Amino acid sequence: MTISVLLVDDSAIIRGLMNKALSENPSIVIVGSASNGLQAIQMAKELLPKIIILDIEMPVMDGITALPELLKTAPGSKIIMSSTLTSRNASISMQALSLGATDYLAKPSARTGEEVQQFYFELINKILALGGAPPATTLHATAAPAQAAKPIAAAPLPPKVDAKPVPKLNPGERLNPMGVTALAIASSTGGPQALLSLFTQLQGKLNNIPIFITQHMPPTFTTILAEHITKTGNRPCTEGKNGEEVVNGHVYLAPGDYHMVMEKNGAGKTIVTLNKNPQENFCRPAADPMLRSLSAIYGSHLAVVVLTGMGQDGMEGAKVVVNNGGGVIAQDEASCVVYGMPKAIVEHKLCKAVLPLNDIAPFLIQQIDRIGG
Repeated sequence: MTISVLLVDDSAIIRGLMNKALSENPSIVIVGSASNGLQAIQMAKELLPKIIILDIEMPVMDGITALPELLKTAPGSKIIMSSTLTSRNASISMQALSLGATDYLAKPSARTGEEVQQFYFELINKILALGGAPPATTLHATAAPAQAAKPIAAAPLPPKVDAKPVPKLNPGERLNPMGVTALAIASSTGGPQALLSLFTQLQGKLNNIPIFITQHMPPTFTTILAEHITKTGNRPCTEGKNGEEVVNGHVYLAPGDYHMVMEKNGAGKTIVTLNKNPQENFCRPAADPMLRSLSAIYGSHLAVVVLTGMGQDGMEGAKVVVNNGGGVIAQDEASCVVYGMPKAIVEHKLCKAVLPLNDIAPFLIQQIDRIGG
């Protein structure tokens, strides 16, 4: 199985570096490269690539202008927006997701070293995940000849587990029999769209509890996502701030490049703590540390939702949640952009229900909001 890719970037150097990195993976075939949006539309119509890597800022026609035309001319293509890490481009990337782009990727600020190797690693594995291929196991530092970094290993696949039907809640049965006082959400690829859909449906509900989110996203992008959740969900959502006290009705989003965990202060109040501890599941922020910390505080009163995303982040944290009596639900495969994180939850029998995205909000409202937690 090979995945055809069209590279679109006005920088010949960037196209060359990406071409070299991607060409080292046997599952990926570069079928063409374009320097602007207009050229990309013409090439996509002829080549019909599986994946299009689309730069935002280009002459002749920029990425956001080209996006709807690319979706028309190559409707089977999945588009990954690629941009420099600025507030403006993060906002445009979020707009692109609402217009039909599948994913986003922040370009590295350098062209050599560990940062660029991490960029290639994420680029390759996003392409493989969206193309339905197994993840890369390593990325050797050959794409950037100077200051080569150490190889970056991919997250291991979850061990094979015999699939069994997920138990369905019986009438009157509770996700958390003792009630819910906090909700945690974990998401990655496809997560921004899923989160906005979820909070649109939660309008005015679940304001009696705090909500915590870890979405795999770089800095600046999480700031923009929090603003979108605030507008869409009609409730305050901000990036977690070190030392702030947790209050009901507020949504706390892990900021890019920081793990967000909760702990009790001397007065017994739950507060947000940020750290730059090593990556978990090759992510920072990662869901596992958030879930562990929340489970230690809320125990059997914690509910967890695992949404679309590649990898298995959230699985180990969910084990802790379940062992402490909390309830976990997972998004179903059909509604996921990438069925990785929820799949790990399902295969390890950690969830009480598996639901389509559009059914999750009504389920949460029925399970949590109607009786005040």
